[in-house]
Amino acid sequence: MIEFHSVSKKYSADATALRDVSLNIGKGELVYLAGPSGAGKSTLMKMVAAIERPSSGRVIVFGQDIGKIRKAGIPFLRRNLGLIFQHQRLLNDRNILANTMLPLLVSGAPKAQAEQRARAALDKVGLLERAKAHPLELSGGEQQRVAIARAIVNRPQIILADEPTANLDRVAADKVLDALRAFHSVGVTCLISTHDEQVLDGAARVIRLEHGQLVSSGEAQPPASGEFDIDAGGAA
Repeated sequence: MIEFHSVSKKYSADATALRDVSLNIGKGELVYLAGPSGAGKSTLMKMVAAIERPSSGRVIVFGQDIGKIRKAGIPFLRRNLGLIFQHQRLLNDRNILANTMLPLLVSGAPKAQAEQRARAALDKVGLLERAKAHPLELSGGEQQRVAIARAIVNRPQIILADEPTANLDRVAADKVLDALRAFHSVGVTCLISTHDEQVLDGAARVIRLEHGQLVSSGEAQPPASGEFDIDAGGAA
């Protein structure tokens, strides 16, 4: 699903975010991307989503070379990606149901279908009963779970979660991670970045970065079986 071949990223002569990184992430894997702040985790995530492009080397996602993909093709790539960032960027003037519906409405889905799928996504993260609440009425952990619902409403093949538990207490962080693991359990490929070593307890595969260099690529795990289906509630 994701391949990095000798990838480097330089923002300037004095700022190199990644240095000669090579790794593979297979379909259905749950992979943690670990390392201190400034290790290059966010840059790696942004390359998978074609937000950034490599200065050298090749990044392959769904068989497409990110360095060569045309601007017009990026929205089609991202329809298969669920993006979750530390700062959720929820719209405070809309309730969380409307926030979750937004990606579907932008892509042209009928309103009734968008609402049905958004409700199903909120139910998956345990927030359906708060569908009419606005983001500022929620805790930080609840807002992050809304961000997860919004990210998976398009039924992505890959979820990219960049520091999804940062600034959350342990209880809230565990609920966020449980939601992500639930999607992995039905076959969604998940890449989760963190600098919190507690998050990595029991992880089957951890990729470690330091100063933009790959320290360890971890061990591959067998892919989960089944297909992602929001409405059915699990493997199809």
